[in-house]
Formats: sequence, C-alpha cells, structure tokens
Amino acid sequence: MARMMGDRTLNKALRSLQLRAFHFDRDRWQSTRSIRRLLEERWWAVALALLLTGFSAAAAGLLFKTGVGWLGTWRLRLLEQAPAILVLPLMGGVGGLVSALLVRELAPTAAGSGITQVMVFLLGRPMPMGFRVAVVKLMAGILAIGSGFPLGPEGPSVQMGGSVAWSLAKLLRAPSAFLRVIVAAGGGAGIAAVFHAPIGGFFYAVEELLRGARPVVLLLVLGTTFLADTWAEVMGLSALGRQTSGLNAVGFQLEREFTPVVRFLPMDLGYLILLGLVVGLLAELYCRYVIRMQRLSHRWLAPHLVSRMVIAGVVLGLVYALLPQEFRNNAGLQHAVGNGYVEIRTALGIFAVLFFSTGLAAASGAPGGLFAPMLTLGGTIGLACGGLASQLTGHVPTTFVFAGMGAFVAGCSRTPITAMFLAFALTKDLLILKPTLVACLASFLVTQILHGKSIYERQIELLREFDGAGEGHARGAGAVSR
Repeated sequence: MARMMGDRTLNKALRSLQLRAFHFDRDRWQSTRSIRRLLEERWWAVALALLLTGFSAAAAGLLFKTGVGWLGTWRLRLLEQAPAILVLPLMGGVGGLVSALLVRELAPTAAGSGITQVMVFLLGRPMPMGFRVAVVKLMAGILAIGSGFPLGPEGPSVQMGGSVAWSLAKLLRAPSAFLRVIVAAGGGAGIAAVFHAPIGGFFYAVEELLRGARPVVLLLVLGTTFLADTWAEVMGLSALGRQTSGLNAVGFQLEREFTPVVRFLPMDLGYLILLGLVVGLLAELYCRYVIRMQRLSHRWLAPHLVSRMVIAGVVLGLVYALLPQEFRNNAGLQHAVGNGYVEIRTALGIFAVLFFSTGLAAASGAPGGLFAPMLTLGGTIGLACGGLASQLTGHVPTTFVFAGMGAFVAGCSRTPITAMFLAFALTKDLLILKPTLVACLASFLVTQILHGKSIYERQIELLREFDGAGEGHARGAGAVSR
C-alpha cells in the first residue's frame, strides 16, 4: 500500500513538472510570436525604440561617469586645502545625506545597486520603472560615489538603461513580451556603455537578466548593446575631441584601458585553475559578507535610508582618512592594480579595505554597483597569487591580474561568459580570453558548489524577507490599534 501511494505521488509530481514545462514552452512561444508580429506590423517603432534605448543608456552612462569623475576630482582637490580627517567624513556625510533625500523623496526604488531591481521586474513582480527612476539614480549615484562611497557605475547604468527602455516601450504601447525584452536590452546596454563592452553587455542580459531567450530576442538585445557602445563612442569622441595618432581627424579607434604583455603557455592552465579556486572561495566569502551586512543594516535601521547613508558616509570618510593617500582614489587604485604597479602587501591591503568598505556602502543602500569593486578585488588577488607563485615556483602567468578580475565577477554574479568579456574589454587583447575563461569557470564551479545562487539572487531573497517582515509588522500594528 505504501509503495502504491509512493508511486502515485511520484507520478503526480512528474505530471505537475510536465504541465509546468508545457506552460513554460507555450508562454515562450506566445511571447516570441507576439514579438515577431510587432516586428512585422511596426518594425519602425521597434527600430526607433532600440535606437533610443541605446542612445539613452550611453548618455546616462557617460553622464554618470563624468559626474562621478568631476565630483571625485573636486574631493581630491579639497584634500590639498584641508586635513583629510575633516574633509572626507564631512563630504561623505553630506553626500550621503543629499543622495538619500533624493532617493527617499523622489524614487525609493533608486536605492541600492539597481541590478536587483531590474531582475525583480523581469521576474514579473511589481517594480516602479521610468524616467523619474533613471534621473534620480543618475543624480543620487553621482553624489554618493563622488563623495566617497566605493561603489561602481555599472549597477546604476543597468537600472537607468532598463528604466528608460521601459518608458520608451510604454510610449510605443508595446506588448508585455517586448517590454520585458527591451528592459533587459536596456540593462545590457548600460553595461556595454560603461565598460565599452557590447559583447559583455549582451551576455550579461542573456546570462543574468533573461536567463536564456529565443533567437529573435537575442538579436534585439545584441543590436541594442552594440548601439549603446556605438553611441558611447560617438558622444565620447565629440565631447573630448580625441585625436588619432597625431592626425587632426577625429574618428573611431581601438582603445585599451590597459596594455599588458600577454603570454599564454600550456603550463599556465594549472596555475589559472588554482587561481580560480582561490578567487572563487574569496568571492563566496565576499557575497556572504555583503548579504550579512545588508541584513544587519535592515535589522537595525530598516526604514531609515537617510540615517544609514549618513552614518556610512561618515564612517567611510574616517576610515579612508586614516589610510595612506593612495587609498583615497578608487579609480586610481584599479589602474594601479591593472598595470601591476602594486606590491603583494599593498595588494592585500587594498583587498582588505575594499572588502570592508564596499560591504558597508552596499548595506547603506547607496545608489552604486559592485562590478567595478569586484574587478579591483579580483585583480588584487591575482597580483598577490602571482607574487606567491613567483616565489614558490619561479613562474607566474602574465594573465593573472585580469584572470583574477574576471574570476571574482564570475564567482559573485555566476556569469562566467560576461566576466570573461568584461576582463577582455579592459585590454582588447584576444589572447586574454582563454586564460580568463579558465579562471572564470573554476571560480564559477567552486561558488556553485558552495552556494547555488548569485549575490543578486540572494539580494532578491532579502527583498522578499524584508517585505514579509514589513507586512508582518504592519499586521501586528493593525492588530494593536484595533
């Protein structure tokens, strides 16, 4: 009897899974058909939406980076006029205050990274989007990061690109299936514009945001990310008036942020796998630390975004004021690590400082992303492991720094292909792809064994947990009032 009941239960579960698979395939087929119908009947509207999405994502990314650079430069100049112990805490506190007020009063969903919000929307849950969210994210993010919060522009760029895309799709009265696609494409376009990595932005939209898609959807996303990168190049060239190798003509050219001497030897494979394993362990530790900090922040100061950001800004200012001068320029730190101008002890110090400070900044709810800090964290581990390998074996792969960068991103976000292309975008050297992919896959496998979900999926679970706690608190308050 028990065996028969068990068989019935198993058969019922199998039928349920088959039914879910059928509904999933049917929904995907219907979504693809509605997008194709839109392409046939209003192809001009789709083309205009993609063009404007790419343009808007590029403009938002460039404005964001320019604003952060300007405010960060002004912050460094203030340090030449007054003591760091006064300037950094004061600027961090004021920047956190104004940024938090903008978010709280105008667009509460502009707090945090921005990637999590887009993922929640793509999962079909209510999440405010639109031009207001994009503008508030732009202004608040510039104020927070420029005043000393050690976060990056990629999270805000994803949310800004997705929010603008949502607004454009609503104006065109596009079907819901296309709305989801263009929001994901706008998010990928934000990555493409900030990192000048159209392929990286495309794979990010596919790996993280859409989680697989039909060919027609992939084509739309790919076109949008390449448009965003092209617009970013056009606007960057026009604004900065670059000149091409002594010629007076301004035009497109291949630009490398870093120019390492890259060699990839067969014996490097073992080194890169070991590096990926080490980076994967540290990436998982970093994910748990950030999530833990966010949970504690919500437990202590749940509804008080302003208090969280002011306290975090002052604490971060005090920490950086007590550190050596080179630690106060986060962009400068990444370039020093990428160029290999950092000793092992200093690299480990940078890792420790960024590990602590980015977790505190993320816990405060500041509008800023984690990809840029992840790249620096991974690069420092690559440098340190390279120095150790050189001392122990007399050999170190020349690709260790960028392989470490990609591996750390892959371990945290569970997107190894995106991570590989982001590291490639920094060097534009095709030889960097294979060694970086080896380290990324090793890191990805380690983190998958330790925990099956990325840092952003865990942040979504936190949002559910916080919402549930909020509803329970509200019900309890209602019961007391009755």
